[in-house]
Formats: sequence, structure tokens, C-alpha cells
Amino acid sequence: MRKGLAGQRLVAVFLTGVLLFNYPVLSLFDRPEPFLGLPMLWIFLFGIWALLLIAVAWIAERGAR
Repeated sequence: MRKGLAGQRLVAVFLTGVLLFNYPVLSLFDRPEPFLGLPMLWIFLFGIWALLLIAVAWIAERGAR
């Protein structure tokens, strides 16, 4: 288990993910209008997922130093 600032950052990323992948926020993007030919909800879900993965990778890489 990571300790210190890296652990706190990972917890913050997790809580941000929990917040963003729940009802009130998801309902904002559940619209029938497509964006670039794709549903807005898909773009939001995969975009946020990619950003969370990048954040976790960045924190893990910096924490290893």
C-alpha cells in the first residue's frame, strides 16, 4: 500500500471517479444528440475513464521515484 502524498492522490482520483460515474453527472450527458457521430454518454464515459487511467499512471510513476 502506498503511503504519503501518492496514496492521498490515488484516493482523490478514486473518489473523483466515483463522483463522475454516478447518476447526477451521467444524466447530464445522456442526450440523444450525437457528438462526432457518437452518443455523448459514450464519449463522456470513455473520456473520463482514459483521463483517470492517465492520472493513476502519472501518480504511480511519480510515486515510484
